[in-house]
Amino acid sequence: MKFLLELQDKQRKLFEKGGKLERLHPLFEANDTFLFTPDSVTKGPSHVRDGLDLKRMMSVVVIALIPCVVMALYNTGLQANLALNAAKVGELTGWRNALLQTLGVGFSPDSLLACLIHGALYFFPVYIMTIIAGGFWEVLFAIVRKHEVNEGFLVTSLLIPLTLPPGIPLWQVAIGVSFGVVFGKEVFGGTGMNFLNPALVTRAFLFFAYPGQISGDKVWVATQSTNWIDGYSGATALGMIQMGGYQGLADHGYTWWKAFSGLELGSMGETSALACLIGAVILIATRVGSWRTMAGICLGTVVMASFFNVLGRGPATGFAVPFWWHMVLGGYAFGAVFMATDPVSSAFTDMGKWIYGFMIGAFVVLIRVTNPAYPEAMMLSILFWNIFAPLIDYYVVKANIKRRLARSAA
Repeated sequence: MKFLLELQDKQRKLFEKGGKLERLHPLFEANDTFLFTPDSVTKGPSHVRDGLDLKRMMSVVVIALIPCVVMALYNTGLQANLALNAAKVGELTGWRNALLQTLGVGFSPDSLLACLIHGALYFFPVYIMTIIAGGFWEVLFAIVRKHEVNEGFLVTSLLIPLTLPPGIPLWQVAIGVSFGVVFGKEVFGGTGMNFLNPALVTRAFLFFAYPGQISGDKVWVATQSTNWIDGYSGATALGMIQMGGYQGLADHGYTWWKAFSGLELGSMGETSALACLIGAVILIATRVGSWRTMAGICLGTVVMASFFNVLGRGPATGFAVPFWWHMVLGGYAFGAVFMATDPVSSAFTDMGKWIYGFMIGAFVVLIRVTNPAYPEAMMLSILFWNIFAPLIDYYVVKANIKRRLARSAA
C-alpha cells in the first residue's frame, strides 16, 4: 500500500488546479479516497452534526445487503439447476455452461458449490455491467460539474442487479442503468438532490421498455426453456396468484416458509424476506434505516389486505391473500427495507415516515389485488410515494407549527 500511496502522491500535481489533467480531478479524488484516508478532514467539532458521514452510511448499507447477495448467488443457481433436465446437460451451450463443465462442479441442485457458482455466473456479469455503465455517467457528470465522485453509487450499483432477473441481456442493463443514473439522479444535481430512487427508476424503465424480460409473471429461470424438465412452468408466485388467485399458490405447492426463505423464482436478490430481515436489523441497529418507514409499510399492508379479505371474492382471486403472504412475496421485503428507506427520496419527518410507509404498504396490496397487469407492485408504489414525500413533510411541519402556535397562545 505504501508503494501505491507514493505513486498516487507523485501524480497528484497533474490533477490539481493548473495541472495538465485538472479536469479529471474527480476521477483522481475518487480513487484516492477509496484507497486511502483523505488529507482534508474536519479539525473542530463546532459544525459536526453526526458522527456518521455519507461514506460510512453507504458502507453500512452495503454490509446489510450482503445476505441478499449471498441468496442471489445461491437461489439463482438453485432455480436453474432445479429446472434443468439432466438428460440435456450435454447439449448446453454458452460460455457459462462451458465454464461450469470445465470446472467440473456439475448442475446438481443438492450441491451448494454448484448452485453458488452457477448463480455467480449470472449475477456478476450484470453487476459489472452496472458498475461500468453507471460509473461512466457518474464520472462524466463529476468532471463536467467539477465536483467529487459520490459514494452513493456504490449502493445503487449493488441494488440494481439484485432487482433484475438473471436472464436479462446485458445491453438492456446498460441502457436501464444509464437512464436511471442520468434521469433519476444526475439531472436533478446528483446524490442528495434526487427525489426519486435511481435504482427504482432503472427498474421501472426496464419494466416498461422490455416487459418480456422483466414483467414479473414468468421467464425468470437462468436457463433456456428448451432445456427444462417436462412440466416446469417458470412462473413466479405472484404470477400464479394472477392466474389462479390465492388458491394458485397451494395448487403449485408453494408454502409460506418457502416464500419467506426466498427459495423461489424471482429477481436475483429480492426473493428472500429472511435475508432482507437480517439487513433490516443491521440498518435499524446502526440507525441508518428508518424503522418508522418499515413499520408504516407493514401497517398499511395489514390494513389494506384485511380490508380485501373482508370484501371476499373467493380463493380463486387475489382478494383472499392474507397480509402475511403479501409480506413475503416478490420484492416486498427488499423494497420495504432497502428502497423505501432511502434517506434522500423518502419522507424526512418522523410522522411523515409513518404516513409515507403506510401509503406504500396499502398501495402494494391495492395494485396487486385490483390490477393484474402489474403483479410486482412494490416498485411502482415506492416510486409513486417518492413524489409525494416532500408534500407529506410540508404538511407535517405545517401542522407542527400550527399546533405550537396554538399551544403558546393558550
